[in-house]
Amino acid sequence: MPRRRCSLAPDWGHDVYEPVTDPVLPMAETSLRDAMSRFATGITVLTVGGEQTHGMTANAFSSVSLDPPLVLCCVSRTAVMHDAITNTKRFAVSIMGAEQEPTARYFADRRRPRGAAQFEAVDWLPGPRTGAPLLSGALAWVECELTQWYEGGDHSIFLGQVLSCSRSEGTRALLFYGSQFHQVDTR
Repeated sequence: MPRRRCSLAPDWGHDVYEPVTDPVLPMAETSLRDAMSRFATGITVLTVGGEQTHGMTANAFSSVSLDPPLVLCCVSRTAVMHDAITNTKRFAVSIMGAEQEPTARYFADRRRPRGAAQFEAVDWLPGPRTGAPLLSGALAWVECELTQWYEGGDHSIFLGQVLSCSRSEGTRALLFYGSQFHQVDTR
């Protein structure tokens, strides 16, 4: 596809190019939410233990660095999880397997119980480093200590130093694409 220099590109010391619109390819203005629905992501449940016990489904999660081991998650500043992470300075992440769609939906439902009571509906173990609930059946688990956070519009970007991580033998992942859950076999 032909490309041209983007006239609105910031000066980052290198050229930024944008595609030249091809009249054969239909393009329509859309919301950021709709555009990002075209980006497949994994599904996680973020958890915090102790007095601030809470869980929340999230797909804004990513590894950042292997040395030191760092991950990030993004949480709305109005979410209960936001205060839970900023108060405890620790969190855990359960990376959901394909069979865990009901669990992911449960932790996305604002009508579920608050506090420790919300974990009575699922199997879990306390994380050995954080005490945060690690959900049974997940593909992997990561426990983190909050090292920094940044404002990012209506969300905060939480950077976590990995304290421990483990994985299961599962191979079927739960994904989010097109505003819907999907399953993929990673074998």
